[in-house]
Amino acid sequence: MREPAWRRTGTMPDYRFSLANERTFLAWVRTALALLAGAVAIDQLAPEIAPPVVRIILCMVLALIGAVLAVVSYRRWAHQEQAMRNDEELPHSWLMLGMTIVVSLAAIVFAVLIMVRP
Repeated sequence: MREPAWRRTGTMPDYRFSLANERTFLAWVRTALALLAGAVAIDQLAPEIAPPVVRIILCMVLALIGAVLAVVSYRRWAHQEQAMRNDEELPHSWLMLGMTIVVSLAAIVFAVLIMVRP
């Protein structure tokens, strides 16, 4: 596979920073997998948690957010690497705020569903 053009620019950053960036990327991928696993678990293990339509919507939303997070985390990793190679300021990411909001909303929705469950 051909390497991206940005990898041929700038200078190679200290390997410790590249490895730290990679670990962060892998942590985001684990989070994306956890969202997907949560969607599957809700669908398969807790069918009585909500009416079928609500449950399917929740599962689809969690799965889609997991998919988007996986893609965005790769883009974030690449932008961080590119900035380090070119001695630029690391780019700001909305990812932390976005995931905080998503996880908080999911927790509230599931808390409500558990409380109103017959």
